[in-house]
Amino acid sequence: MLINCSLRELEVFLTLAETLNYRRAAERLHLSQPAVSGVIARLEAALGTALFERSTRAVRLTEAGAVFVERMRLVQQQADAAVLAVRDVSELRSGRVRVAALPSLAATAVPTAFARFAAQYPGVRLEMLDSLSGPAFDLVRAGQADFALTAANPAYADLEYTPLGEDRFVLLLPAEHALARRKKPLRWAETLELPHISMPRPTSVRQYAEEAFLQNGLRFAPRYEVEHLATINAMVAAGLGVAALPELAALVAQGPSVLRRRLVEPVMPRPLGLVTPRGRRLSAAAQALVELLQRETQALIAAAAKG
Repeated sequence: MLINCSLRELEVFLTLAETLNYRRAAERLHLSQPAVSGVIARLEAALGTALFERSTRAVRLTEAGAVFVERMRLVQQQADAAVLAVRDVSELRSGRVRVAALPSLAATAVPTAFARFAAQYPGVRLEMLDSLSGPAFDLVRAGQADFALTAANPAYADLEYTPLGEDRFVLLLPAEHALARRKKPLRWAETLELPHISMPRPTSVRQYAEEAFLQNGLRFAPRYEVEHLATINAMVAAGLGVAALPELAALVAQGPSVLRRRLVEPVMPRPLGLVTPRGRRLSAAAQALVELLQRETQALIAAAAKG
């Protein structure tokens, strides 16, 4: 039969078992002797057996009391360990944070924020999940990610969206391309006949590109479809074509062989935001990482806008 025993009652029992003296136990616990006697009486009644033998001269553990002491000391040790573990998590000495992030953010804002976080809180383990916006929402909803950095506002009542800013589209082109000599922004329409390298549907990058051409009454038909930013950069550098990418994604494409030019008519702003579970409080570690990522993402957006 299970008994309802609080941690305070457990402490009273173990203190009396150690001192074998009601007066000394009461003094150590800052309780009255009748209060100590009352706790022991309730435990004995719940267990249906005596835990102590009392006489006018001494207090001794019964056989049942000795067994109970042995087991309850283990319980107390586990309870103390649990309290320490909770304090470690709340004070960011341990724990784990899992982040789902768009590839463009996973390769730019997230690593810098992770490095700063790890320097401040080395005991907290960080995990990053590269993910498109739709799957990222599912990861947060399922509890497989603490939060997500995405390019879309989720239409779910159980998710909360906090805007971080927006980046705009640029065209990556080989440094030797004829358009590279132009310093002014390029119009989407004048790039239609170029061999485009694009991410596949249903990525937000592809959707924005299709919408930009559609606003010009044109249909977007890329020559190549690839999934990874590094591959796009390598293909542009090799002269295989051009690529319309958001500014933050284009930051991944560095090197003398690839140039960037802004795209206009239309300007296509891509909103970026933080997705968290509504009604579920973030851990202290997750909240600290959120604040770092907010600052890092906004700094990158500002830097890209000036570039």
